[in-house]
Amino acid sequence: MSRVGKKPIQIPAGVEVKIEDEKINVKGIKGSISKEIPAGILVEQKEKEIIVSPKSINKRNKALWGLMRMIISNMVDGVTKGFDKKLEMEGVGFKANIQGNDLVLEVGFSHNVKVPAPEGIKYSMEKNVIVVSGIDKELVGQTAAVIRRVKPPEPYKGKGIRYQGEIIRRKLGKKAATAGGAG
Repeated sequence: MSRVGKKPIQIPAGVEVKIEDEKINVKGIKGSISKEIPAGILVEQKEKEIIVSPKSINKRNKALWGLMRMIISNMVDGVTKGFDKKLEMEGVGFKANIQGNDLVLEVGFSHNVKVPAPEGIKYSMEKNVIVVSGIDKELVGQTAAVIRRVKPPEPYKGKGIRYQGEIIRRKLGKKAATAGGAG
């Protein structure tokens, strides 16, 4: 039995939930999200709660039960509060600009890298910090990963794009490695 899946999801005031066939729609002050419900999962709305349960107990349904409950919970949180991920840029001459809905990165390549914003995602800048925000947690995380993949942090000097608070394990350089081995 899923410990996460058993917990009911509370629906806050101002959030509207519609369950139709194999689809769930959640609408709030920040926007609306809809997702498909897997075939073996049953989603019910009772007053101000959403209850998720498996239709039959098998390995696949047990795996999807807790996952679907968390996805629906994230949908409710997204339409009320929203989600954001912060990425830090570190390196001499590294810059980022916002042109319309696109993020333009200057990260040491011979050309600028343009990262278009998917529908529902908004970029903003604070000095050397890129903020990716939206109501869909999955899409916010995926977009942040795409931006990080443009120039991941390297282990010698730490230059690149990293998540805020991410710790990069640094390696010793050539000089330190040879000086330590000669003694």
